[in-house]
Amino acid sequence: MPESWLLYPLLGALAGSLAGLLGVGGGLIIVPVLAWSFVSLEMSSAHIMHLAIGTSLATIVMTSLASIRAHHRRGAVRWELFRRLWPAIAIGALVGAAIADALQSQWLRRFFGVFELMVAAQMAFGFKPSTHRELPGIAGMGVAGGIIGSVSAIVGIGGGTLTVPFLSWCNVAMREAVATSAACGLPIAVAGAIGFLLTGLDAGGLPPYSSGYLYWPALIGIAVTSVLFAPLGAALAHRLPAAGLRRIFALLLAGIGLQFLLG
Repeated sequence: MPESWLLYPLLGALAGSLAGLLGVGGGLIIVPVLAWSFVSLEMSSAHIMHLAIGTSLATIVMTSLASIRAHHRRGAVRWELFRRLWPAIAIGALVGAAIADALQSQWLRRFFGVFELMVAAQMAFGFKPSTHRELPGIAGMGVAGGIIGSVSAIVGIGGGTLTVPFLSWCNVAMREAVATSAACGLPIAVAGAIGFLLTGLDAGGLPPYSSGYLYWPALIGIAVTSVLFAPLGAALAHRLPAAGLRRIFALLLAGIGLQFLLG
């Protein structure tokens, strides 16, 4: 077993703890760390970002199931909203995987860097959409779901940084927006992971232990520990100064974003 494989359970523990502590998706950390680890393993530079993003999406399947269960037990998931969003979200995630496959790794890296900077700014300054409208109709929900799914798949996240602001903008209570967003992360992760699996089947030069753009050593190591450590992060959220930690994490994301843009 390569020594770098030991990194993946530690990465899963960090991502799960941060998700529980700060309510942010683990993909924001999983993707860059995987990309850097794949560089150290001397994987093909043409596939590094695709492998990192596809693997990140696959790990979110397990973490989203655990999150859905926790929110559902508290009665916070708006299942009627989930039913209106998930078909377009799943289609959007498949489209996002196809777009990512068509992009060179360097463009995926830059897109991810810009996204990290946007999330960092939101976390640092606490930007919140004004709640001044109601939920749109079928067409509007379809467009919103498609955008959420496609962008989330391109950057390898569960979509919370997009779904929560959208639902909050539509006058959904924050507690319900967060819970419903967690449910929406499952179709993003499943459809996105399938998309990266299928689009990567004909890619040449992929590393051993991979299926398409899914790298199994990282997938298994991250998925197991992220599920185990998410409750720890949630418990720490009641004891640590979350506002200050969010600003520190925002600085970390900003640094990652700049490195991806310039490196």
